[in-house]
Amino acid sequence: MDATTPSGVYRAPADTRIGHIHLKVADLQRAVTFYRDVLGFGLMAEMGDSAAFLGAGDYHHHIGLNIWESRRGSPPPPGSTGIYHLAILYPTRHDLAVAVKRAIEAGTTFVGAADHGVSEAVYFEDPDSNGVELYWDRPRAQWPKLADGRLDIFTKPLDLHALLALAD
Repeated sequence: MDATTPSGVYRAPADTRIGHIHLKVADLQRAVTFYRDVLGFGLMAEMGDSAAFLGAGDYHHHIGLNIWESRRGSPPPPGSTGIYHLAILYPTRHDLAVAVKRAIEAGTTFVGAADHGVSEAVYFEDPDSNGVELYWDRPRAQWPKLADGRLDIFTKPLDLHALLALAD
């Protein structure tokens, strides 16, 4: 064990969740419009004209946006480190279908769609080229497993037309 590795085995509690994501954006109002008007998050708070916090339901925020270091900036170049995508988990397949349909109707940049066995996911880019995954989890009892009991997470084509048919 090196000096940067804590001693002992630790596992995060089972009910631990990722609370929010905070993104640097080039144009705050453009980003707020996307997350509020396209994906449906409520604008919960603002810090002047430099930051905004959006949430689902009455949660204080799931998404933070700011221009503190990025006003009029450009996305990071390919081959650089940073966030790959943020993932928004919808409670039902129908909710996912409605969100995907809204994103497509808004002209959001579509990246792809996949069936991962445990979930179905559709990928877009937000106005700042951040990856955005919209997905729903299948019920745990349906998650595919390998012979040794581990999850069998894979990437197969998703029937996007069948998913979108649920939105109507």
